[in-house]
Amino acid sequence: MYLTPEQITSANKAGVESVLALATSQFAAFERLSTLNFNAAKAAFEEGLGRTKSLLDAKDPQEYFNLSSTASQPALEKLIAYSRSVYEVAAQTQGEVAKYMEARADEFNKNLVAVLDKVSKSAPAGSDVAIAAVRSALAAATTAYGSFNKAAKQATEMAEANFTAATTSAKTKRHAATA
Repeated sequence: MYLTPEQITSANKAGVESVLALATSQFAAFERLSTLNFNAAKAAFEEGLGRTKSLLDAKDPQEYFNLSSTASQPALEKLIAYSRSVYEVAAQTQGEVAKYMEARADEFNKNLVAVLDKVSKSAPAGSDVAIAAVRSALAAATTAYGSFNKAAKQATEMAEANFTAATTSAKTKRHAATA
C-alpha cells in the first residue's frame, strides 16, 4: 500500500487549511476578548473621572459620603455583565475547539480504518489477530473519547449553571442591600 504524491499533497493541504481555520477562530476570539477588555477599561476610566468630578463638587461630607456609597452599586452589575461576556467568549471558543478536535478525531479514525482495511487485504496469513487487536483498540479509544467529550460537556453545563446561580445571587444580594 503506497500513497501517491497527489494523495500526500491533498492530505497536507487539508491539514493546513484545517489548522488555519482553527487559528482564525482563535484569533477572532482573542479579538472579541480584547475589544471587551478595552471597552470595559475605557468605561471604567470615564466613570472614574465622572465620579471624581462629582466627589470634588460635593458641598458637604454627607453629600460626599452619599456619592461615594452609591458608586459601588452599578459597578457590581457591570462586573457581572463583564464576567458573563468573558464567559460567553470562552464558552464559544471552547465549543469551536471541541468541534475542531472532534472532526480531526473522526477523520483520523476513518483514515486508520481505511488503512487497516487495505493492510488486512494484503497482510500475510496469521496477521488477522494483530489487525483485530488494532481495531479493538481503536474502538475502545473512540468510546473513551466519546465518554470524555460527554463528561466535558456536562462539566461545561454545570459550570454555566453555577455561574448563572452566582450571578443571580449577587444581583439579589445587591438589590437587598440597596432596599
